[in-house]
Order: sequence, then C-alpha cells, then structure tokens
Amino acid sequence: MKRGLRRAMLVVSVLGIALTIYLTIVHYAGLKPACTAGQSCLRVQTSRWSEVAGVPVALMGLIGYIGILGTLLARDREESRIATLGLTLIGFAFSAYLTYREGHSIHAYCEECLTSAAFMTLLFIGAAYRYVTVSDVTVSDGPAEAGPARPAVGRGRSAPAGGGRG
Repeated sequence: MKRGLRRAMLVVSVLGIALTIYLTIVHYAGLKPACTAGQSCLRVQTSRWSEVAGVPVALMGLIGYIGILGTLLARDREESRIATLGLTLIGFAFSAYLTYREGHSIHAYCEECLTSAAFMTLLFIGAAYRYVTVSDVTVSDGPAEAGPARPAVGRGRSAPAGGGRG
C-alpha cells in the first residue's frame, strides 16, 4: 500500500508538471487557454491574481510540482516525507487561496486551475497520510540484521549515548 501511494503521488506530480508547463507556455506566449467554460479560463489567467510580484502563478506551480517530485524521488526517509508534506501543504494552501479568488474576486473558474488544485489536494492528503503512517523502521530495505538496533530518525528520537557530551 505504501509503495502504491508513493507511485500514485509520483504520477499526480508528473501530471501537475505537465499541466503547469502548458499553463506557463499559455501565459508567456499570450495564447488563449483551452476552456470549455467560455471565457472563464481567459478571465482567470489574465486577472491580477494570475501573477505574484510579476511571476506567473503557473510558473510557481511548476516549480512547486518539480520540488514535490524531487522529494518523492529522494530516498524514502522521514526528512523526505517532511519535505513532501511541507511543499504540498504550501501548494494546497496557495491553491485554496487562488480558488477562493476565482469564486469571490474574479467570479470565474479556470478548469486547468481547478485541476491543479485537485492534484495538489490529492498530493497533500497523500503526503499527510505517508508522514503519519510510515516510519523509517517500516521503510527498511530488508529484515533487521543481528546486532544493535538502528535508531529511528525524527519522532520519538532519544538522546545520544553518553548524554551527548564528548
């Protein structure tokens, strides 16, 4: 189940990268986005909320999805799961803010933007679930070898032998 979740998250990250590459190209090329909802996508993607400090939101999303993909491709350790959780939390919160702006400020919804928000929501839920349920002990490469146990990193960590003084 845990490997399946990580693989699913990898797929969603790649889909997010593909979507945000498309949206970034649309932004910089000045193209009309593909949209079945009339002019809604164009209204959203040309609104004042489509950029932050001159940087397109689509490019920020692309960078975010690449970062998430990187944390998912890294060795599965608590640190990489924390990084995935942090990046997806930021992406989820920013997507929620932008979706709020679509409905309450722009009064139009962009299908691609909502798709990205759905991807980020799925990634955040998956990252939270992985962080809570997976520990470094359950991610080990095989059966434990005889000898002293390897201490778990992160939650529940104990002080070093000798009180930490050298």
